Amino acid sequence: MKHDTSQMIKREEHLPVILIGEGLLVGMIGGLIVLAYRIALKYAGKWMDEIITFAGQSPMRMAGWLLVLMVLAVLVGLLVRWEPMISGSGIPQLEGEMAGKLSQKWWRVLPAKFAGGFLSLLAGLSLGREGPSIQLGAMTGKGISKLLKRDRTEEKFLLTCGASAGLSAAFHAPLAGVMFSLEEVHKNFSVSVLISVMTASITADYISSQFIGIEPVFQFDIGNVLPQNYYWMIVVLGVILGCFGAFYNWFTLTVQAMYKKVSWLNEVTRLLIPFTLAGIFAFTVPELLGSGHELIDLMTDHKLLLGGAIFLLAAKFVFSAICFGSGAPGGIFFPLLVLGALTGGIFGMIGVNYFGMDPDYINNFVLLAMAGYFTAIVRAPLTGIILIFEMTGSVSQMLSLSIISIVAYIVATLLKSDPIYESLLERLLAGRGERKEEGSREKVLMRQSVMFGSAAADHEVGEIQWPDHCLLVSIQRSGREIIPRGNTMIRAGDVLVTMTEEQYAGEMHDEVREICEE
Repeated sequence: MKHDTSQMIKREEHLPVILIGEGLLVGMIGGLIVLAYRIALKYAGKWMDEIITFAGQSPMRMAGWLLVLMVLAVLVGLLVRWEPMISGSGIPQLEGEMAGKLSQKWWRVLPAKFAGGFLSLLAGLSLGREGPSIQLGAMTGKGISKLLKRDRTEEKFLLTCGASAGLSAAFHAPLAGVMFSLEEVHKNFSVSVLISVMTASITADYISSQFIGIEPVFQFDIGNVLPQNYYWMIVVLGVILGCFGAFYNWFTLTVQAMYKKVSWLNEVTRLLIPFTLAGIFAFTVPELLGSGHELIDLMTDHKLLLGGAIFLLAAKFVFSAICFGSGAPGGIFFPLLVLGALTGGIFGMIGVNYFGMDPDYINNFVLLAMAGYFTAIVRAPLTGIILIFEMTGSVSQMLSLSIISIVAYIVATLLKSDPIYESLLERLLAGRGERKEEGSREKVLMRQSVMFGSAAADHEVGEIQWPDHCLLVSIQRSGREIIPRGNTMIRAGDVLVTMTEEQYAGEMHDEVREICEE
């Protein structure tokens, strides 16, 4: 269905109210799909444990499980070959679609991602559920948009709503779902998108909590608030996490590139590597399998010695990179939180053994390191802070969480480490990304907030060198809409609504963003 310019602008006037209803719908359906995925992965982990216990009783059974893993690797590889957009976490694919540079077939991604993620976790691959949950939620939003015959502009709002609902249902973290979808996916904090995204996130969280409960994902005792005489340790840990996060990004991209350099490895054969390793670890170091929730429990229950924790950190780090680099459907979100928790626990144990720190504060550093490591890798500090306190149920560490996130962010930035999802998107576009069809003439509305000190701030419309194929439709300021003229002054905080043809949406997104942010 084509939408002419007059219809789009007229609908734009009532869009905030319309989006609330659509956000509710996306939250309900997306929440149910992600809830089903979360339950499926729970059973996948349970069945994997039972299989390993049974198979470990004899060498023949072990060999049989390894054979089954080979079959699972082939099945997952065939799913990835059938629908390449399910490879990895799904967040780079979503960001590419939001920027107009990729197009996903929602009706293929939904079943393929669900099945591929389930089989990967059943095998014991070190992957997370959050990235797939975000992609599943976003594809639910896209499917609803297509079924309701919405235009491309509205579709992007529903993609954002779906992403928020996915993270919310996956982690019982509605505020983090809102913040991540705005900070990392939509990259815009307009009122209309904020309200609709909140509606979707809260709806999905409510539906999920009705079946799974309202307990936080991590249930460990934080103890007391960290005294301020230990804050120098927070700064030191933040520097370590910033360096470690930059190394994680480099190592993950390097492993991914190594897979692609080997000519005989394709979508199917390269998956044999992590699936085989999962079979070996199942009977040697089963703690490395799966997303790693049990490792956090071991650390916070003080059941790990320093040497054992260091070994598990190194092994989990390498195994996670091998699993993710292979292109198996699964995320890095949860495994990186586990790596951060292990790093914080090791740092805390060193503080106890060599600096006389009270052992009661080890769990404080576990909590802090999860937020700092997430920030260093993803470069979304607000999401990291909110996510950790929602997942732990602790709001008493906000000052220390903020300090460690800022330090880790600064260090990773100084090391010139790009955010992981942006780097993965660049790799995806350079490799096998789908670009928009050149023949499409449908119009797309885009919104971009004007930042202080940018090329647009405090300049008249006529003074700005606007990109070709770009029309400034309106300026939204303090809830009012201004029809732009050549002498209209643009202020910091304004939201610019621009229009372009769908085939130019990707390049326009980048060029208008540069005008408004730099």
